Parts: sequence; C-alpha cells; structure tokens
Amino acid sequence: GKALEVTQEVNCVIDFIHGCEDQLQKLKKQKEKGLLYGIPISIKDHINCKGHVSSGGMVKFLGQVKEEDSVVVHVLKSQGAIPFVKTNNPQTMINYDCSNLIFGQTLNPLNHQKSPGGSSGGEGALIEGGGSILGIGSDVAGSIRLPSSFCGLCGLKPTGNRISPSACSDRTFVLAVTGMLGPMARDVDSLALCMKALLCEEMFQLDPTVPPIPFDEEVRLRGNPI
Repeated sequence: GKALEVTQEVNCVIDFIHGCEDQLQKLKKQKEKGLLYGIPISIKDHINCKGHVSSGGMVKFLGQVKEEDSVVVHVLKSQGAIPFVKTNNPQTMINYDCSNLIFGQTLNPLNHQKSPGGSSGGEGALIEGGGSILGIGSDVAGSIRLPSSFCGLCGLKPTGNRISPSACSDRTFVLAVTGMLGPMARDVDSLALCMKALLCEEMFQLDPTVPPIPFDEEVRLRGNPI
C-alpha cells in the first residue's frame, strides 16, 4: 500500500510482481528461514523477473515476457526475500536522470522539482519515499551511487563480477567498465545483510563465472570495502 502511495506521488513503480503473495504463503510453511526471510524487495526494471517484461525503458523490449528469474532474483527468493515491484529507469539506463517514453518521469520524493538521479532512480525514489526498505539496482558509472546520493540513501556498487549479472536486459551493451547489480537501502547494515545473503553457494552454482568467495564479516567490521 505504501509503495502505491509513493508511486502515485513520484512515479517510481512500473510493475507489480504478481505471485509475491503466493510466495509469502509458501515461505510461512518452510522450516528453514533464509537471511532475508519475509523482507519485501524492490527490483530495478531491467532485472529479469519471471512473467514480466524487462524493458530498460526501451520500446524494443516491450512484449518480451521473461520465462525465468534472473540469478539474483532466484537467490533472493531462496533466501526468503519477496520481490514485489519493479521500478523505473531511464531509457537505455545510460543517463543520470530517470525518465523514458514508456513510463515517464520519476521525481525526487524530497523535492519534486529535482531528479532522483539515475539510472536506478526508481529504486532511490521508492526507498526514500518509504515504499520499500531494500532494493536491487545496477551501476556502471554511478547508477546506484547517484540516486543514493540524490535521495539520501546508502547504496553499493560491488566489485566487478562479485554478483551475477545473468539475465538482465542490458547484457548486449559492451562497456569498458563492468556493470554490477547491487543493493540500495537506508543504512549500511541493510546493504551488508543483502550482500551476505547473495554471496551464497546457490549463486555460485547458478553462475559459475562468479568467483565462489563468500561474504567476509570480519572485513566489513574492520571498515574495509565489502
């Protein structure tokens, strides 16, 4: 309900992930609880979710419904998280604003005359507005870090190839800098918890190109980069 209220104000949510309520009921019956059990998570538009379009703000991808979840969404679900909405991004995602001809302009919830930043601007606006407590964005040249800064949040671009980028709509782009998926939230502890949940054996098995290096809690507590 809060996500709907926020998007009516700033236009940040582009799709509701149907099936999340069924997933919640299944989770309640499971004996083993994942690290992210019961946490609703918002997902940037271009990250594939089964049964939904990953447009990346581009008309050419409309109508292409994905048959499988991306690796990161699959792992989030296995850790008990509940992906529940997809969020807006600029056309092609190579932009520091958050607007496209399909879903329109996303506004900054702190000041509607300002941009929430890009390209993960929908995530930034939704989390800052209180419609999500944890989200997954992506970053090549600031696409997580800029919205986090513009919206007063915490965001992390992990080291290249740390998180599986498998099954995202921008994989055809050839870039000199490695694009990475990463978490966005209101505090650093939430980012660390998300990284700890994602860096698990299941992700390493689903995408063998990712180095099988688990999250190091000691390194984080020393204050070094994750």
